[in-house]
Amino acid sequence: MFVVLPQITDFLNNSAAIICSFQLFLHSVFGYRGIVLFPWQARLYDRDVASPVTEKSENVAGHGSKEVKGKTHTYYQVLIDARDCPHISQRSQTEAVTFLANHDDSRALYAIPGLDYVSHEDILPYSSTDQVPIQHELFERFLMYDQTKVPPFVARDTLCAWQEKNHPWLELSDVHRETTENIRVTVIPFYMGMREAQNSHVYWWRYCIRLENLDSEVVQLRERHWRIFSLSGTLETVRGRGVVGREPVLSKEQPAFQYSSHVSLQASSGHMWGTFRFERPDGSHFDVRIPPFSLESNKDEKTPPSGLHW
Repeated sequence: MFVVLPQITDFLNNSAAIICSFQLFLHSVFGYRGIVLFPWQARLYDRDVASPVTEKSENVAGHGSKEVKGKTHTYYQVLIDARDCPHISQRSQTEAVTFLANHDDSRALYAIPGLDYVSHEDILPYSSTDQVPIQHELFERFLMYDQTKVPPFVARDTLCAWQEKNHPWLELSDVHRETTENIRVTVIPFYMGMREAQNSHVYWWRYCIRLENLDSEVVQLRERHWRIFSLSGTLETVRGRGVVGREPVLSKEQPAFQYSSHVSLQASSGHMWGTFRFERPDGSHFDVRIPPFSLESNKDEKTPPSGLHW
């Protein structure tokens, strides 16, 4: 049993509000239940909002000469209720957070199921009388019930230790957004770490992409076209059908699709940009711009990601 908080109208009208850690919520777009672990303050670069030429602003490299100013925006690290994962699997990956494996592990990447990043405006808070309202393998390892608290949960030492140790690999710092013909693309890059391979350094990033149809017309993603520039001087072009093996349909009933992918460079930084090709019901196509984003490494990294190992 859960109850939507009576303050929900005030919350929706107050974009500056900050949600408490361990707040239960419903995702306003994907509809899953979850719980907030902790907030991140990100710089949102929205290419739909051009900055005045005379205004001092932070620039991000990209196509055209449009100047973009970074604006502070709140995102949340959350756990997804495992009961809802089957219902959202066609619209949003439920293993969006991946780590590099430890050196002694033969796997290159591993994922933590049901760990996501959610924008402030997608959070709909609710309350529950259940002591374990979210079904997730990490819920009771990270949190404990305390009826004297509001919300009634407190962090266990394991959550604090995990957050502190993995902060460089979890941190969300930049968000990039651009809309083309009513299709909005949001990109969030994450640095994953560096590995040595064949006497050279290989730097890894993951990037989360959300596609949103802001119109009522049904469209389908058919192709992707990426350009990847490395500080070493290389420029790679990648073309392919769909994304992550899918060609999602964006409709009024299901307007959004979210997925994650990975890229590696033999340099500590670079840039990515490109286009998605969509198809309309009449068979015509149009290209949607992917906002350019930087791939930056953490210069002060000391230890590899530990994932679930404490």
